[in-house]
Amino acid sequence: MIILSIETSCDETAISIISAKGGVKKPAFKVLSDMTISQINVHQKYGGVFPNLAKREHQKNLVPILEKVLKESNNLKPKKNNVPDDLIKKLEITLEREPELLRQFIDFVPNIKKPKIDAIAVTQGPGLEPALWVGINFAKALSLLWDMPIIPVNHMEGHIVSPLISLDTPDIRKSEENKRVNIKFPALALLISGGHTELVEIKKWGEYKIIGKTRDDAVGECFDKVARMLGLPYPGGPQISALARLARTQKNKVDGEPVKFPRPMLNSPDLDFSFSGLKTSVLYFLQKQKDVNEHLKQNISQEFEEAVTEVLVTKTKKAIQDFGGKSLIIGGGVSANKYLREIFEREFGQKIDVYFPSHYLSTDNALMIAVAGYFGSLRGQKTKGSENMEIRALGNMSV
Repeated sequence: MIILSIETSCDETAISIISAKGGVKKPAFKVLSDMTISQINVHQKYGGVFPNLAKREHQKNLVPILEKVLKESNNLKPKKNNVPDDLIKKLEITLEREPELLRQFIDFVPNIKKPKIDAIAVTQGPGLEPALWVGINFAKALSLLWDMPIIPVNHMEGHIVSPLISLDTPDIRKSEENKRVNIKFPALALLISGGHTELVEIKKWGEYKIIGKTRDDAVGECFDKVARMLGLPYPGGPQISALARLARTQKNKVDGEPVKFPRPMLNSPDLDFSFSGLKTSVLYFLQKQKDVNEHLKQNISQEFEEAVTEVLVTKTKKAIQDFGGKSLIIGGGVSANKYLREIFEREFGQKIDVYFPSHYLSTDNALMIAVAGYFGSLRGQKTKGSENMEIRALGNMSV
């Protein structure tokens, strides 16, 4: 099965094409093309993602990315534009809220041959609804023009299945069929990103149950907010991680009050998380300081990172004790954190199979949406024709 996938849930615009086979028991994937454009530079001066800016950037980026992935997969072949007027009208109605995207779409897509693709997978949610709608409407327009089914995808399922694509570099020209990853079930997933902190029980691909989640801030959101307190640029996670690494290397000594933060809900009987108190503790600590120098920032970053990791490890251990599991998947943007990876490998690697996505695929990308789309198609989630027009953006969609 050949799948074209589209991801626009936040501030990355991404499209990929993969071939998939093997079903749910022996899934295997080959990357045919893939491209992601990050909007970090656009949002950095605001200290976070602005939904309407993200929407505008997605409109600008989707068609150029589509052209590149079609070319890379040998699917870009010109043809004479013979699209009926009534179909052009439907395309205009579908993309009427995305005028920049509509202009580029009409100029390019009707002038190429239908690619050798079986279905279009697109992120339906969760995410920023203005951004999600751009990708969904783009998928609908492609579906109308190419007479092709759409597979609506849950973004969080994408993070769950992301370790199944073992692509370590965006240069897919060196990519062959991925080495098969044999994840054993039942499994557990820890999803850690800017918008989510969840523990998920996985009985099989497509059968998920949230067994623990954050009651307030997600862990990635907390990283960004603490980084802002320290005067660090967005996104904050990599900045804090870099300072923490320096602190461990240099073993800094700071005069005054020791840097020590709480581990929220560490010993609670449930599997839920809370990080707002940790964030507030950092704020109160900073307010007491007369001089927040670089060494102090490094020590704060180290203690904060270690507090977050200890909570995540402890809750995951409890989840394994309560629910069992033969495999552990850690996914989402925060899974790229090197310290966190080291600690999870050390704590769990000898007891259970631990899977991380490659660093390149830990943040939002279209490849994970394609993989989730493949499993969705096996469950019969494909829609076609007028049903495609009923797909809606679901900003708070749950796995």
